Amino acid sequence: MNIILLGPPGAGKGTQAKILVDGRGMVQLSTGDMLRAARSSGTEMGKRVAAVMDRGELVTDEIVIGLIEEQLTGNTGGSGFIFDGFPRTLAQADALDKLLSKVGQKLDAVIEMRVDDSALVRRITGRFTCSNCGEGYHEDVKKPAKEGVCDACGQSGTFNKRADDNEEALKTRLLAYYKDTSPLIGYYYAKGKLNTIDGLASINEVTASIKGVLDAVSEGIAVEA
Repeated sequence: MNIILLGPPGAGKGTQAKILVDGRGMVQLSTGDMLRAARSSGTEMGKRVAAVMDRGELVTDEIVIGLIEEQLTGNTGGSGFIFDGFPRTLAQADALDKLLSKVGQKLDAVIEMRVDDSALVRRITGRFTCSNCGEGYHEDVKKPAKEGVCDACGQSGTFNKRADDNEEALKTRLLAYYKDTSPLIGYYYAKGKLNTIDGLASINEVTASIKGVLDAVSEGIAVEA
């Protein structure tokens, strides 16, 4: 089963993708991870990626599609793919459809993790991580049990926030999402692939909603978008 997790920055796509990887054996195709891996791979495609990035330019859709094709044809042991960070535009969605058809596969479902912008801003601006082990926390819902000490590694010291986890930076990222990526909602709705869930529910509730969508799709049951 091949799926797209669709939603704005901070909606929880990465968290849910990891749960699907661990629980269902799916393969997560993260654009950022693929580009970093390609850059250090030494392959012809990797050299192209490195050259573009070294010039400070954006990697073209053609290159990203080439990397995805490598993954689709090279990873045959998983139980499907999760597209993370791609497609972002209608042109990329068309390119992905053509690629899947080319390699004899199809897109089974698109899951939109819908959120409220104001709640999303609070979710993102309140998060921080342990500088030692990377364990994630939040000022409202997940503070360390002992102030200043990481629950995971037991180290005391500094906790870090991402530089772009601030309200102004987030608004810029949300604007880019709504401008370029939100048209995909209508695109996949028209194709009968769109399924919308509450992205601001608890992690367990979101996981259960995604499971419900995937189970329904696998059983051939239409899901209300």
